[in-house]
Amino acid sequence: MRKILMAVLLTIASQTAFANVTVPIRGTVISPSDPLIQYAGRISFTNPERPAWNFPGIQIMTAFEGTSLRMIAKPQSGYFVAQIDQAEPFKVAFTGKADSVVTLATALPEGRHLVRLMYTIEGYEFYPEFWGFVLDKGRRLVPGPAFPSRKIEFIGNSITCGYGNEGTKKEEHFDYATENHYYSYASITARNLEAQHWVVARSGIGAYRNYDGPRTGTPESCMPVQYEYTGYAWKPELRQEASFLSERWDFSRYQPDVVCINLGTNDLSTNNYDLKLLKQGYQKLLEMVRQHNPQAKIVFLTGSMLYNQELQEARQLLDEVAVEAQKAGDKEVYRFDMAPINGDAFLGNDWHPNIYQDEKMAAELTAYLRSLMNWF
Repeated sequence: MRKILMAVLLTIASQTAFANVTVPIRGTVISPSDPLIQYAGRISFTNPERPAWNFPGIQIMTAFEGTSLRMIAKPQSGYFVAQIDQAEPFKVAFTGKADSVVTLATALPEGRHLVRLMYTIEGYEFYPEFWGFVLDKGRRLVPGPAFPSRKIEFIGNSITCGYGNEGTKKEEHFDYATENHYYSYASITARNLEAQHWVVARSGIGAYRNYDGPRTGTPESCMPVQYEYTGYAWKPELRQEASFLSERWDFSRYQPDVVCINLGTNDLSTNNYDLKLLKQGYQKLLEMVRQHNPQAKIVFLTGSMLYNQELQEARQLLDEVAVEAQKAGDKEVYRFDMAPINGDAFLGNDWHPNIYQDEKMAAELTAYLRSLMNWF
């Protein structure tokens, strides 16, 4: 029996790209490069058998035949949310050193099925990779529906990532197990509007100054720098850790209808900021976003972790940036403020929005974008 098992493993390793998988795989292995697998988000395909990324919100979708489905990924890639057909979404974890194959579905009725996957955390410490699917023996992928034609891009910080939104106590600190972008305001808004959404977001990032950075700013790693890349490297030297981190993003791969920018919370989070430099950071980012997305509407947001003086300053600066851009000829720059968190019932870990607050924010933003974009 042991010899048979080893023979199966050796055969799989020689016939597929999954030589690192150390568990027996029985069934039909589907390569990540199969043309019937659809992807959304900033993913590097430098190695088409190892699609790689580290921003949250990456989506993978395909249709398949058979009664079961398994997923293969790099061990310790982190957390995904999976949905089979119209069933309730559920979390999938690749957290152990040997977790490479996870079962997504068994005992399905015979026929065709649809799987949707979303990467739900920030992968800047994990360098996640998708390695393919396993179907019932002899089964195959089949054509499935396309992603929605409406397109949104969200540029943001921890709020957009979904930091701590599954947490139950504001005093508890960050844990990847309680970060879930699937239930972030951005993801919920996109589903409400039947739109696809791509994400450029990382906790702690700012428009000119990352969290608790120097008054002069953190120009080497703030959003106007990171926006140009496929992945996020929180220290420039880390771009050597994975090739895709130094890969310049090809903006022709995704041209959003609307770009929502929710930054400023980290810039203003500690009393060591310069409003003039913050405004310049907003303007630099706006110039960059417009250059790469000439047809998009651009919406500067606030919400929902600023209060009092800092909230007033952020709103005033963003109003000025929008008005000045419009006067200079860019008529498609807009402003919208989501409500601040109001009460412990809406707080997750580290005083961040929980899922209830994300739902409130999504309701507000959905109504605004529906009117702005005429998406009824």
